[in-house]
Amino acid sequence: MAGLKDFNGKWALVTGASAGIGVALARELACNGVNLILTARRKDRLEALAAELMAQGAEVRLVVADLTDRAAPQAIYDATAGAGLIVDILINNAGLGHYGAFASLDLAQELSQIRVNCEAMVHLTRLFVPAMVERRRGWIMVLSSVASFQPVPFLTTYAATKGFDRYFALALAAEVAPYGVKVSALCPGPTESEFFAVSKVDQDPGAMAMGSRFRQSAEVVARIGLDGLARGERTVIPYFGGKVTAMAVRFLPVVWITGFVARSLRPRKG
Repeated sequence: MAGLKDFNGKWALVTGASAGIGVALARELACNGVNLILTARRKDRLEALAAELMAQGAEVRLVVADLTDRAAPQAIYDATAGAGLIVDILINNAGLGHYGAFASLDLAQELSQIRVNCEAMVHLTRLFVPAMVERRRGWIMVLSSVASFQPVPFLTTYAATKGFDRYFALALAAEVAPYGVKVSALCPGPTESEFFAVSKVDQDPGAMAMGSRFRQSAEVVARIGLDGLARGERTVIPYFGGKVTAMAVRFLPVVWITGFVARSLRPRKG
């Protein structure tokens, strides 16, 4: 039966490995005997994580890269698979989000979400998947979100990119399944990570309260996500509330759900 034991001894590339779910995924993979290639913008954090994991016996390599740079995916590939490493596990974890009224948000930040969450993810996957298909072996995780199941006002661009991620993963999974390659969309909800600070959700008390109700640890999300990937689950929702949301949107008019979310997340003063 397929499980995390199938990852033992293989190389995994984890993007966005300097914080949050990325760090938790790296630790969980290392615990299962996986060799790691960690990539992110922040070299100091990558080096600290690498030292921690190598002290536990893991083999770790680092590639410092900023996925807002269109050249970064090719540079990551050239430093890994292009240099002879056989990357069997691709974890597309890197992502950005920005909270607020779309009309007032910085355009560059909105476009950077599309660049990292969608464009870089597609680029990296396209670089690594042909060899997986040829080997008839491989695993690809795409970090989506429970936000992918419905529009999310005031996280408008973020939720749209996560919808793209989920549908991309589902379609690719069907394409490559005959070749023994497994693809999963991991769809966490509120998670203990830097997302709330970086996206500026934590600057609004109402939005922060909504996001804090069912927050999971990154470690739990990573464990459930990797277990689902190993078993070939195409959509992995790591908490009960997210499963309820995914089911509810099949039956409730999207305008009702969107209106409720808009009222809940509308920026307000503390």
